[in-house]
Amino acid sequence: MATNPRSGFCIYVDTLCQGPVPVVSDDDCYVVFATELEAQREIVDHQMTRLQQFLDGEREFADAIAVEEYVVPVSVGPDGVITDAAGHGFGPQVEWPTSAEGKRH
Repeated sequence: MATNPRSGFCIYVDTLCQGPVPVVSDDDCYVVFATELEAQREIVDHQMTRLQQFLDGEREFADAIAVEEYVVPVSVGPDGVITDAAGHGFGPQVEWPTSAEGKRH
């Protein structure tokens, strides 16, 4: 019995070697957020941490204010592969958090 793909949102960054890739994971799983707002809040939470690190003298200003992450709508197939609109596939390890508390690696 086939299952329909689930829709969600991943946080991506652009890399030189691989192009756009998901960046938020929890252990060995990519985190797929149920809503765009949840993913956006995760980016803001990480940004606030970087700003606090600047205020504490632990990070340079330019690094603290740079936001490279962005939210991408994705679908997750029954096999666990994440696919974005550009056709890039990642996975199959996926975690669906109950809140936007994915760990950054």
